[in-house]
Amino acid sequence: MSIEFNKTVIYMKTRKRDYGNCNMVGKNIERLRKEKGIKQKDFISKLQVYGLDINPTSYSKLEGQIRLASDKEVYYCAKILKVKMEDLFEE
Repeated sequence: MSIEFNKTVIYMKTRKRDYGNCNMVGKNIERLRKEKGIKQKDFISKLQVYGLDINPTSYSKLEGQIRLASDKEVYYCAKILKVKMEDLFEE
């Protein structure tokens, strides 16, 4: 998968596993993060700055909809992505 970002092409890894069904927001968080050209490790760092205790494995499971997402995670993901929380729930 490649995304053109400010005339620079960024190549992002494609998902290896199918999405789960434990949350409604993971797929949209992943899509929006990639559209904005934010690497997963950088996104995790931003969440940690807000005080969330999250590691790469846990975050990957959130995006993959393999685990539940807390209200704080949804709030700060929306804030970092500069979207409304409701946007994360779109199908």
